Amino acid sequence: MEKTFEPHAIEARWTQYWEDNGCFTPSNCGDPYCIMIPPPNVTGTLHMGHAFQDTIMDALTRYHRMRGRNTLWQPGTDHAGIATQMVVERQLNAEGKTREDIGRDAFVERVWQWKEVSGGTITRQLRRMGASLDWEHERFTMDEGLSAAVRETFVRLYDEGLIYRGKRLVNWDPVLRTAVSDLEVVSEEEDGQIWHLRYPFIDGSGYVVVATTRPETMLGDSAVAVHPHDERYRALIGKELELPLTGRRIRVIADDYVDPEFGSGCVKITPAHDFNDYDVGKRHDLAQINIFTEDARINDNAPRKYQGMDRFEARKTIIADLTTLGLLDKVEAHRLKVPRGDRSQSVIEPLLTDQWFVKAQPLAAPAIKAVEDGRIRFVPENWSKTYFEWMRNIDDWCISRQIWWGHRIPAWYDSDGNYYVGHDEAQARTRNGLAADLTLQQDPDVLDTWFSSALWPFSTLGWPQDSERLKTFYPTSVLVTGFDIIFFWVARMIMMGLKFMDQVPFHEIYIHGLVRDADGNKMSKSKGNILDPIDLIDGIELEPLVAKRTSGLMQPELAPAIEAATRRQFADGIPSFGTDALRFTFCSLATQGRDIRFDLGRIEGYRNFCNKLWNAARFVIHHTEGKDCAVDDSASVELGLAERWIVSRLQQTELAVGEAIESYRLDLASQAIYEFIWNEYCDWYLEFTKPVLFDENSSIELQRGTRRTLLRVLETMLRLAHPLMPFITEDIWQQVRDRVGKQGPSIMAQPYPVAQPEKIDSDSLSEMQWVQDVVLGVRRIRGEMDIKPSVRLDVLLNAGDARDDERAAAHAGYLSSLGGLNSISRQADDQPQPKSAKVLLAGLEILIPLEGLIDKDAELARIDRELARKKKDLANSQAKLTNKKFIARAPAPVVEQERERVAQFNEAIDKLHAQRKLIGQ
Repeated sequence: MEKTFEPHAIEARWTQYWEDNGCFTPSNCGDPYCIMIPPPNVTGTLHMGHAFQDTIMDALTRYHRMRGRNTLWQPGTDHAGIATQMVVERQLNAEGKTREDIGRDAFVERVWQWKEVSGGTITRQLRRMGASLDWEHERFTMDEGLSAAVRETFVRLYDEGLIYRGKRLVNWDPVLRTAVSDLEVVSEEEDGQIWHLRYPFIDGSGYVVVATTRPETMLGDSAVAVHPHDERYRALIGKELELPLTGRRIRVIADDYVDPEFGSGCVKITPAHDFNDYDVGKRHDLAQINIFTEDARINDNAPRKYQGMDRFEARKTIIADLTTLGLLDKVEAHRLKVPRGDRSQSVIEPLLTDQWFVKAQPLAAPAIKAVEDGRIRFVPENWSKTYFEWMRNIDDWCISRQIWWGHRIPAWYDSDGNYYVGHDEAQARTRNGLAADLTLQQDPDVLDTWFSSALWPFSTLGWPQDSERLKTFYPTSVLVTGFDIIFFWVARMIMMGLKFMDQVPFHEIYIHGLVRDADGNKMSKSKGNILDPIDLIDGIELEPLVAKRTSGLMQPELAPAIEAATRRQFADGIPSFGTDALRFTFCSLATQGRDIRFDLGRIEGYRNFCNKLWNAARFVIHHTEGKDCAVDDSASVELGLAERWIVSRLQQTELAVGEAIESYRLDLASQAIYEFIWNEYCDWYLEFTKPVLFDENSSIELQRGTRRTLLRVLETMLRLAHPLMPFITEDIWQQVRDRVGKQGPSIMAQPYPVAQPEKIDSDSLSEMQWVQDVVLGVRRIRGEMDIKPSVRLDVLLNAGDARDDERAAAHAGYLSSLGGLNSISRQADDQPQPKSAKVLLAGLEILIPLEGLIDKDAELARIDRELARKKKDLANSQAKLTNKKFIARAPAPVVEQERERVAQFNEAIDKLHAQRKLIGQ
């Protein structure tokens, strides 16, 4: 076994080994267990959210595979219509071409070529994470099977009247010139203005003032609304106004939507360019006047002066004209949320367009009931409230997109604008009895990417064919996903699964939190705080890291600040941590909270944990090499206290880990595994074995029992940790399996440890707890008194009872070895107590006489130096907390951390004073 743990030396080897040996393929034995991967974009690369989510899914998959279930983790990628089209369009633009230059068919062929060459980045990165997906059955939302499922779904829903075409308000991206979903719109606060405009009454009796952040949309106003109970304006309801600059007349209406406290209490209503106004317009039968072209220029519905202007150019001109007319009341600075397309970064416009929609309410009702009656359970349960809130107020779903890459809508138009739906043109003609010579054109739009993703749990398994995989694995077991797509994906999968399979698509939905940086901030490129999981695995030097963080910024002016922050935080770059340390970190953070703070200090600690496990395995392998380890249970063995204790603790740990994983608490599972491996096996048990292994006078039976226990517990805890740390556990297991009589190609083909309560020896637990308490007490005194480990100590027992004396005698070997003792004896009642350091253990006093152990003057000088340092640190922290600028500007977690430091410094100072007093005596 290599002297040091080198993750890269083993990770690629075991990844290839697992795939070559079909370790990820369903076994076709046992009860089915299935997880569907949320399909990442084919254009994507692995980010921290992916890595966190995929670690959870892989841990669950490996756990249930080892529990003997017929396990499938279904892989696949999403065609990501808008994102992929943008990638290929940029390539064309670099060649001096546009997609219109080469035509639709050639463009789509170009996208397929790109996908084959460059579209597999994220799946390669998933392999780096140790993802045990059934790669042999990887799917793609645009493959022929899934495309057939999409067409079948569309036709069936259309035939039932659940898909229709109509003119409604949608989120419109003027750069991409397509409708986009809410998830593709990012709203963040920006500096802006509120313009207060005067709308005069037709009769010349005055005016009302309306406030708007988008004055250009006034060209499409259909009314001004006031609250029906607003006494200021009740007499104005029904009066006509002149809409400035347009020559049109609009009236004052009353609607409960208006907030009398906002602005003047009068609100301009633009039904074709605001979602709330659209609803008001429907209630009052107002005209819907669209004033924008697809690229957000003023169209022919506006006065000629403004036609053809870009919306923001028109804004300036309109404000100037209103000022000239004396109709600009005032302008105020204002912070407002601006909706931008996540791909184009352009400001999104609500736009009235013809689109295809799914009637959502008939599909939502059964989906609501499935959660209400417990067929689907949210974990944590509180997310069901979010689900219900959205589902009970659901709007129809816009499923058409005005791009070329995606599932083309299976509808064909004649020259009169009539449309006909079918799986293909031939079926559309047959279904509708159309003449063979009637010219048809297919709808140019494609379907929303979420439409095909909604079918994912059953389309990937072969639907609409009644495949064996579909019959075996549907409904799936659990969906693991983030809270941000409960509406866009989770709810729609439930609706479609119930509609087409008449069963829920999954029984449980585990909602995990959002990975943030150590200060609780959302990771984003503009903040310069993104961590790349592959960089954490492989390591990255400072200069490449700086270049990565400052390139491609939407706001290039942020680059200098991001570079400076990166150089301060990562002066030596990011070291290589390896996959297992990263995965274990993610598992330790998988609480049931909403936010997850990722701290590099934590992953560094778990890299040390991997090293600790590796070194423990080297110790065991070295001391069992060529020795009698009693692989055969018939061999005569003796189990000492330490062996009975570690086996008992192993059973308790197995129980705790199993319960934690079953309840989706990987944080508790990782904590239990860490505590057992690091503290109990490595720090305690390995030390307990040394007196036996190194003492030639130990009996053969005791040595045999010790070696067997060392190996068996090591092998078991490797299986226990495997779902969380697959690479290191596989590598060590392969080196110890023969010594414990195990067979099989991989650790993942072995059974997952299950607690055997009958192996718990209560006496050994209480006895060993006493030994540990005494040893820790002695070590504490050594640390506080700065007594060197090489100095052997005489320990006195005071108070306590006869049982303490019996234990001291019975376990003298352990105490001497781990505590560094010369002797342990009873303090005579008739003798004065020597000046001693003391530790109290449940009525028993542990005394260590100090005379002759320390240099009094040197120790007092050391304590004084330490006191001075701690007091200086305390003063620095207190100064920060009394600095008003620090309190106002520092993130809340940083302030809280400083308060904790003050408490720690005060505690340390108190302890140093106590030590000084004792030594002075």
